[in-house]
Amino acid sequence: MSHSTVPRSGTEADTTATTPVASDGATGARRARPPGEPSLRHRLRRDRVLLLMTLPAVVLVLLFNYIPILGNVVAFQDYDPYVSDNGIVSMLHSPWVGLENFQRIFEDSAFWGAVRNTLVLFVLQLVLYFPVPIALALLINSVVRPRVRAISQAVLYLPHFFSWVLVIAVFQQLFGGAGLLSQLLRQHGYDGLDIMTDPATFKFLVTAQSVWKDAGWGIIVFLAALASVSPDLYEAAAMDGAGRWRRMWHVTLPALRPVIALLLVLRVGDALTVGFEQILLQRDAVGPGAAEVLDTFVWWNGVRNQDFGYAAAAGLVKGVVSLGLVLAANKVAHLMGEQGVYRK
Repeated sequence: MSHSTVPRSGTEADTTATTPVASDGATGARRARPPGEPSLRHRLRRDRVLLLMTLPAVVLVLLFNYIPILGNVVAFQDYDPYVSDNGIVSMLHSPWVGLENFQRIFEDSAFWGAVRNTLVLFVLQLVLYFPVPIALALLINSVVRPRVRAISQAVLYLPHFFSWVLVIAVFQQLFGGAGLLSQLLRQHGYDGLDIMTDPATFKFLVTAQSVWKDAGWGIIVFLAALASVSPDLYEAAAMDGAGRWRRMWHVTLPALRPVIALLLVLRVGDALTVGFEQILLQRDAVGPGAAEVLDTFVWWNGVRNQDFGYAAAAGLVKGVVSLGLVLAANKVAHLMGEQGVYRK
């Protein structure tokens, strides 16, 4: 007896043939890769040159950034580095004190003074320093002659290569007790000024030094972002009757917004690190009451006073708070529609 077979439609057959098999615990079938996605082996073979190029950087990061994190265990110890010549052996033989070091930190008025100075410096640098590279980048980008733009960019970027010792020496020659400003005032019958040793103006002095030294680096970043803006957008805005200020507001600043958001997130995450070498070089001139920040507090207690467990606890608190600030700032960037440090 013959049985007639009804052929399936072409659409049904194609759907059945191309439907990926889902992973099933009973049969052990694997889920098929999305169409066009290369396998892991193919991607490793394809990107092997790039992976080899990044390998030294990854090794350096592991050695100097991640492996030393294990040393934070001394924050829970009365660490004595003189138990042994080997630091690991010293950690193993140092007595545990639990949260005693953290309790000492939160009861120490010097620690809270360092926190206050750190936050004040961060707010000043965020308000007075962060907008400066953006404004200078917009100013340089508006210059028509390429030669003038190149010279201006080079002059502003040059101080970034100076060490903090040289930067402070330059400011000392200008604003110190025997500096040019003080001598000029004395020549005209006024009392001299010594801004370098005035605790009241120290935070503004530190901010001015940071602006002069590092604003050029920020200009490079923002100019690179401006170079990616299509000239057609400016031409279209000009044809619609937009002047220079409206073109800057509606074309230039939206193009800079992702970079501004990224740098702002990184700056907030770096809020508790306001320049160790810069402030340490000037700490004795104005006193710890005005110049003590968390980094110098950790150095003074750990290196100078040999209280390594106490200093490690302070550094660990600073790291945890900085991590929380990064995550919070990145969340705000996501709410604003920007990518931030990482995607959602």
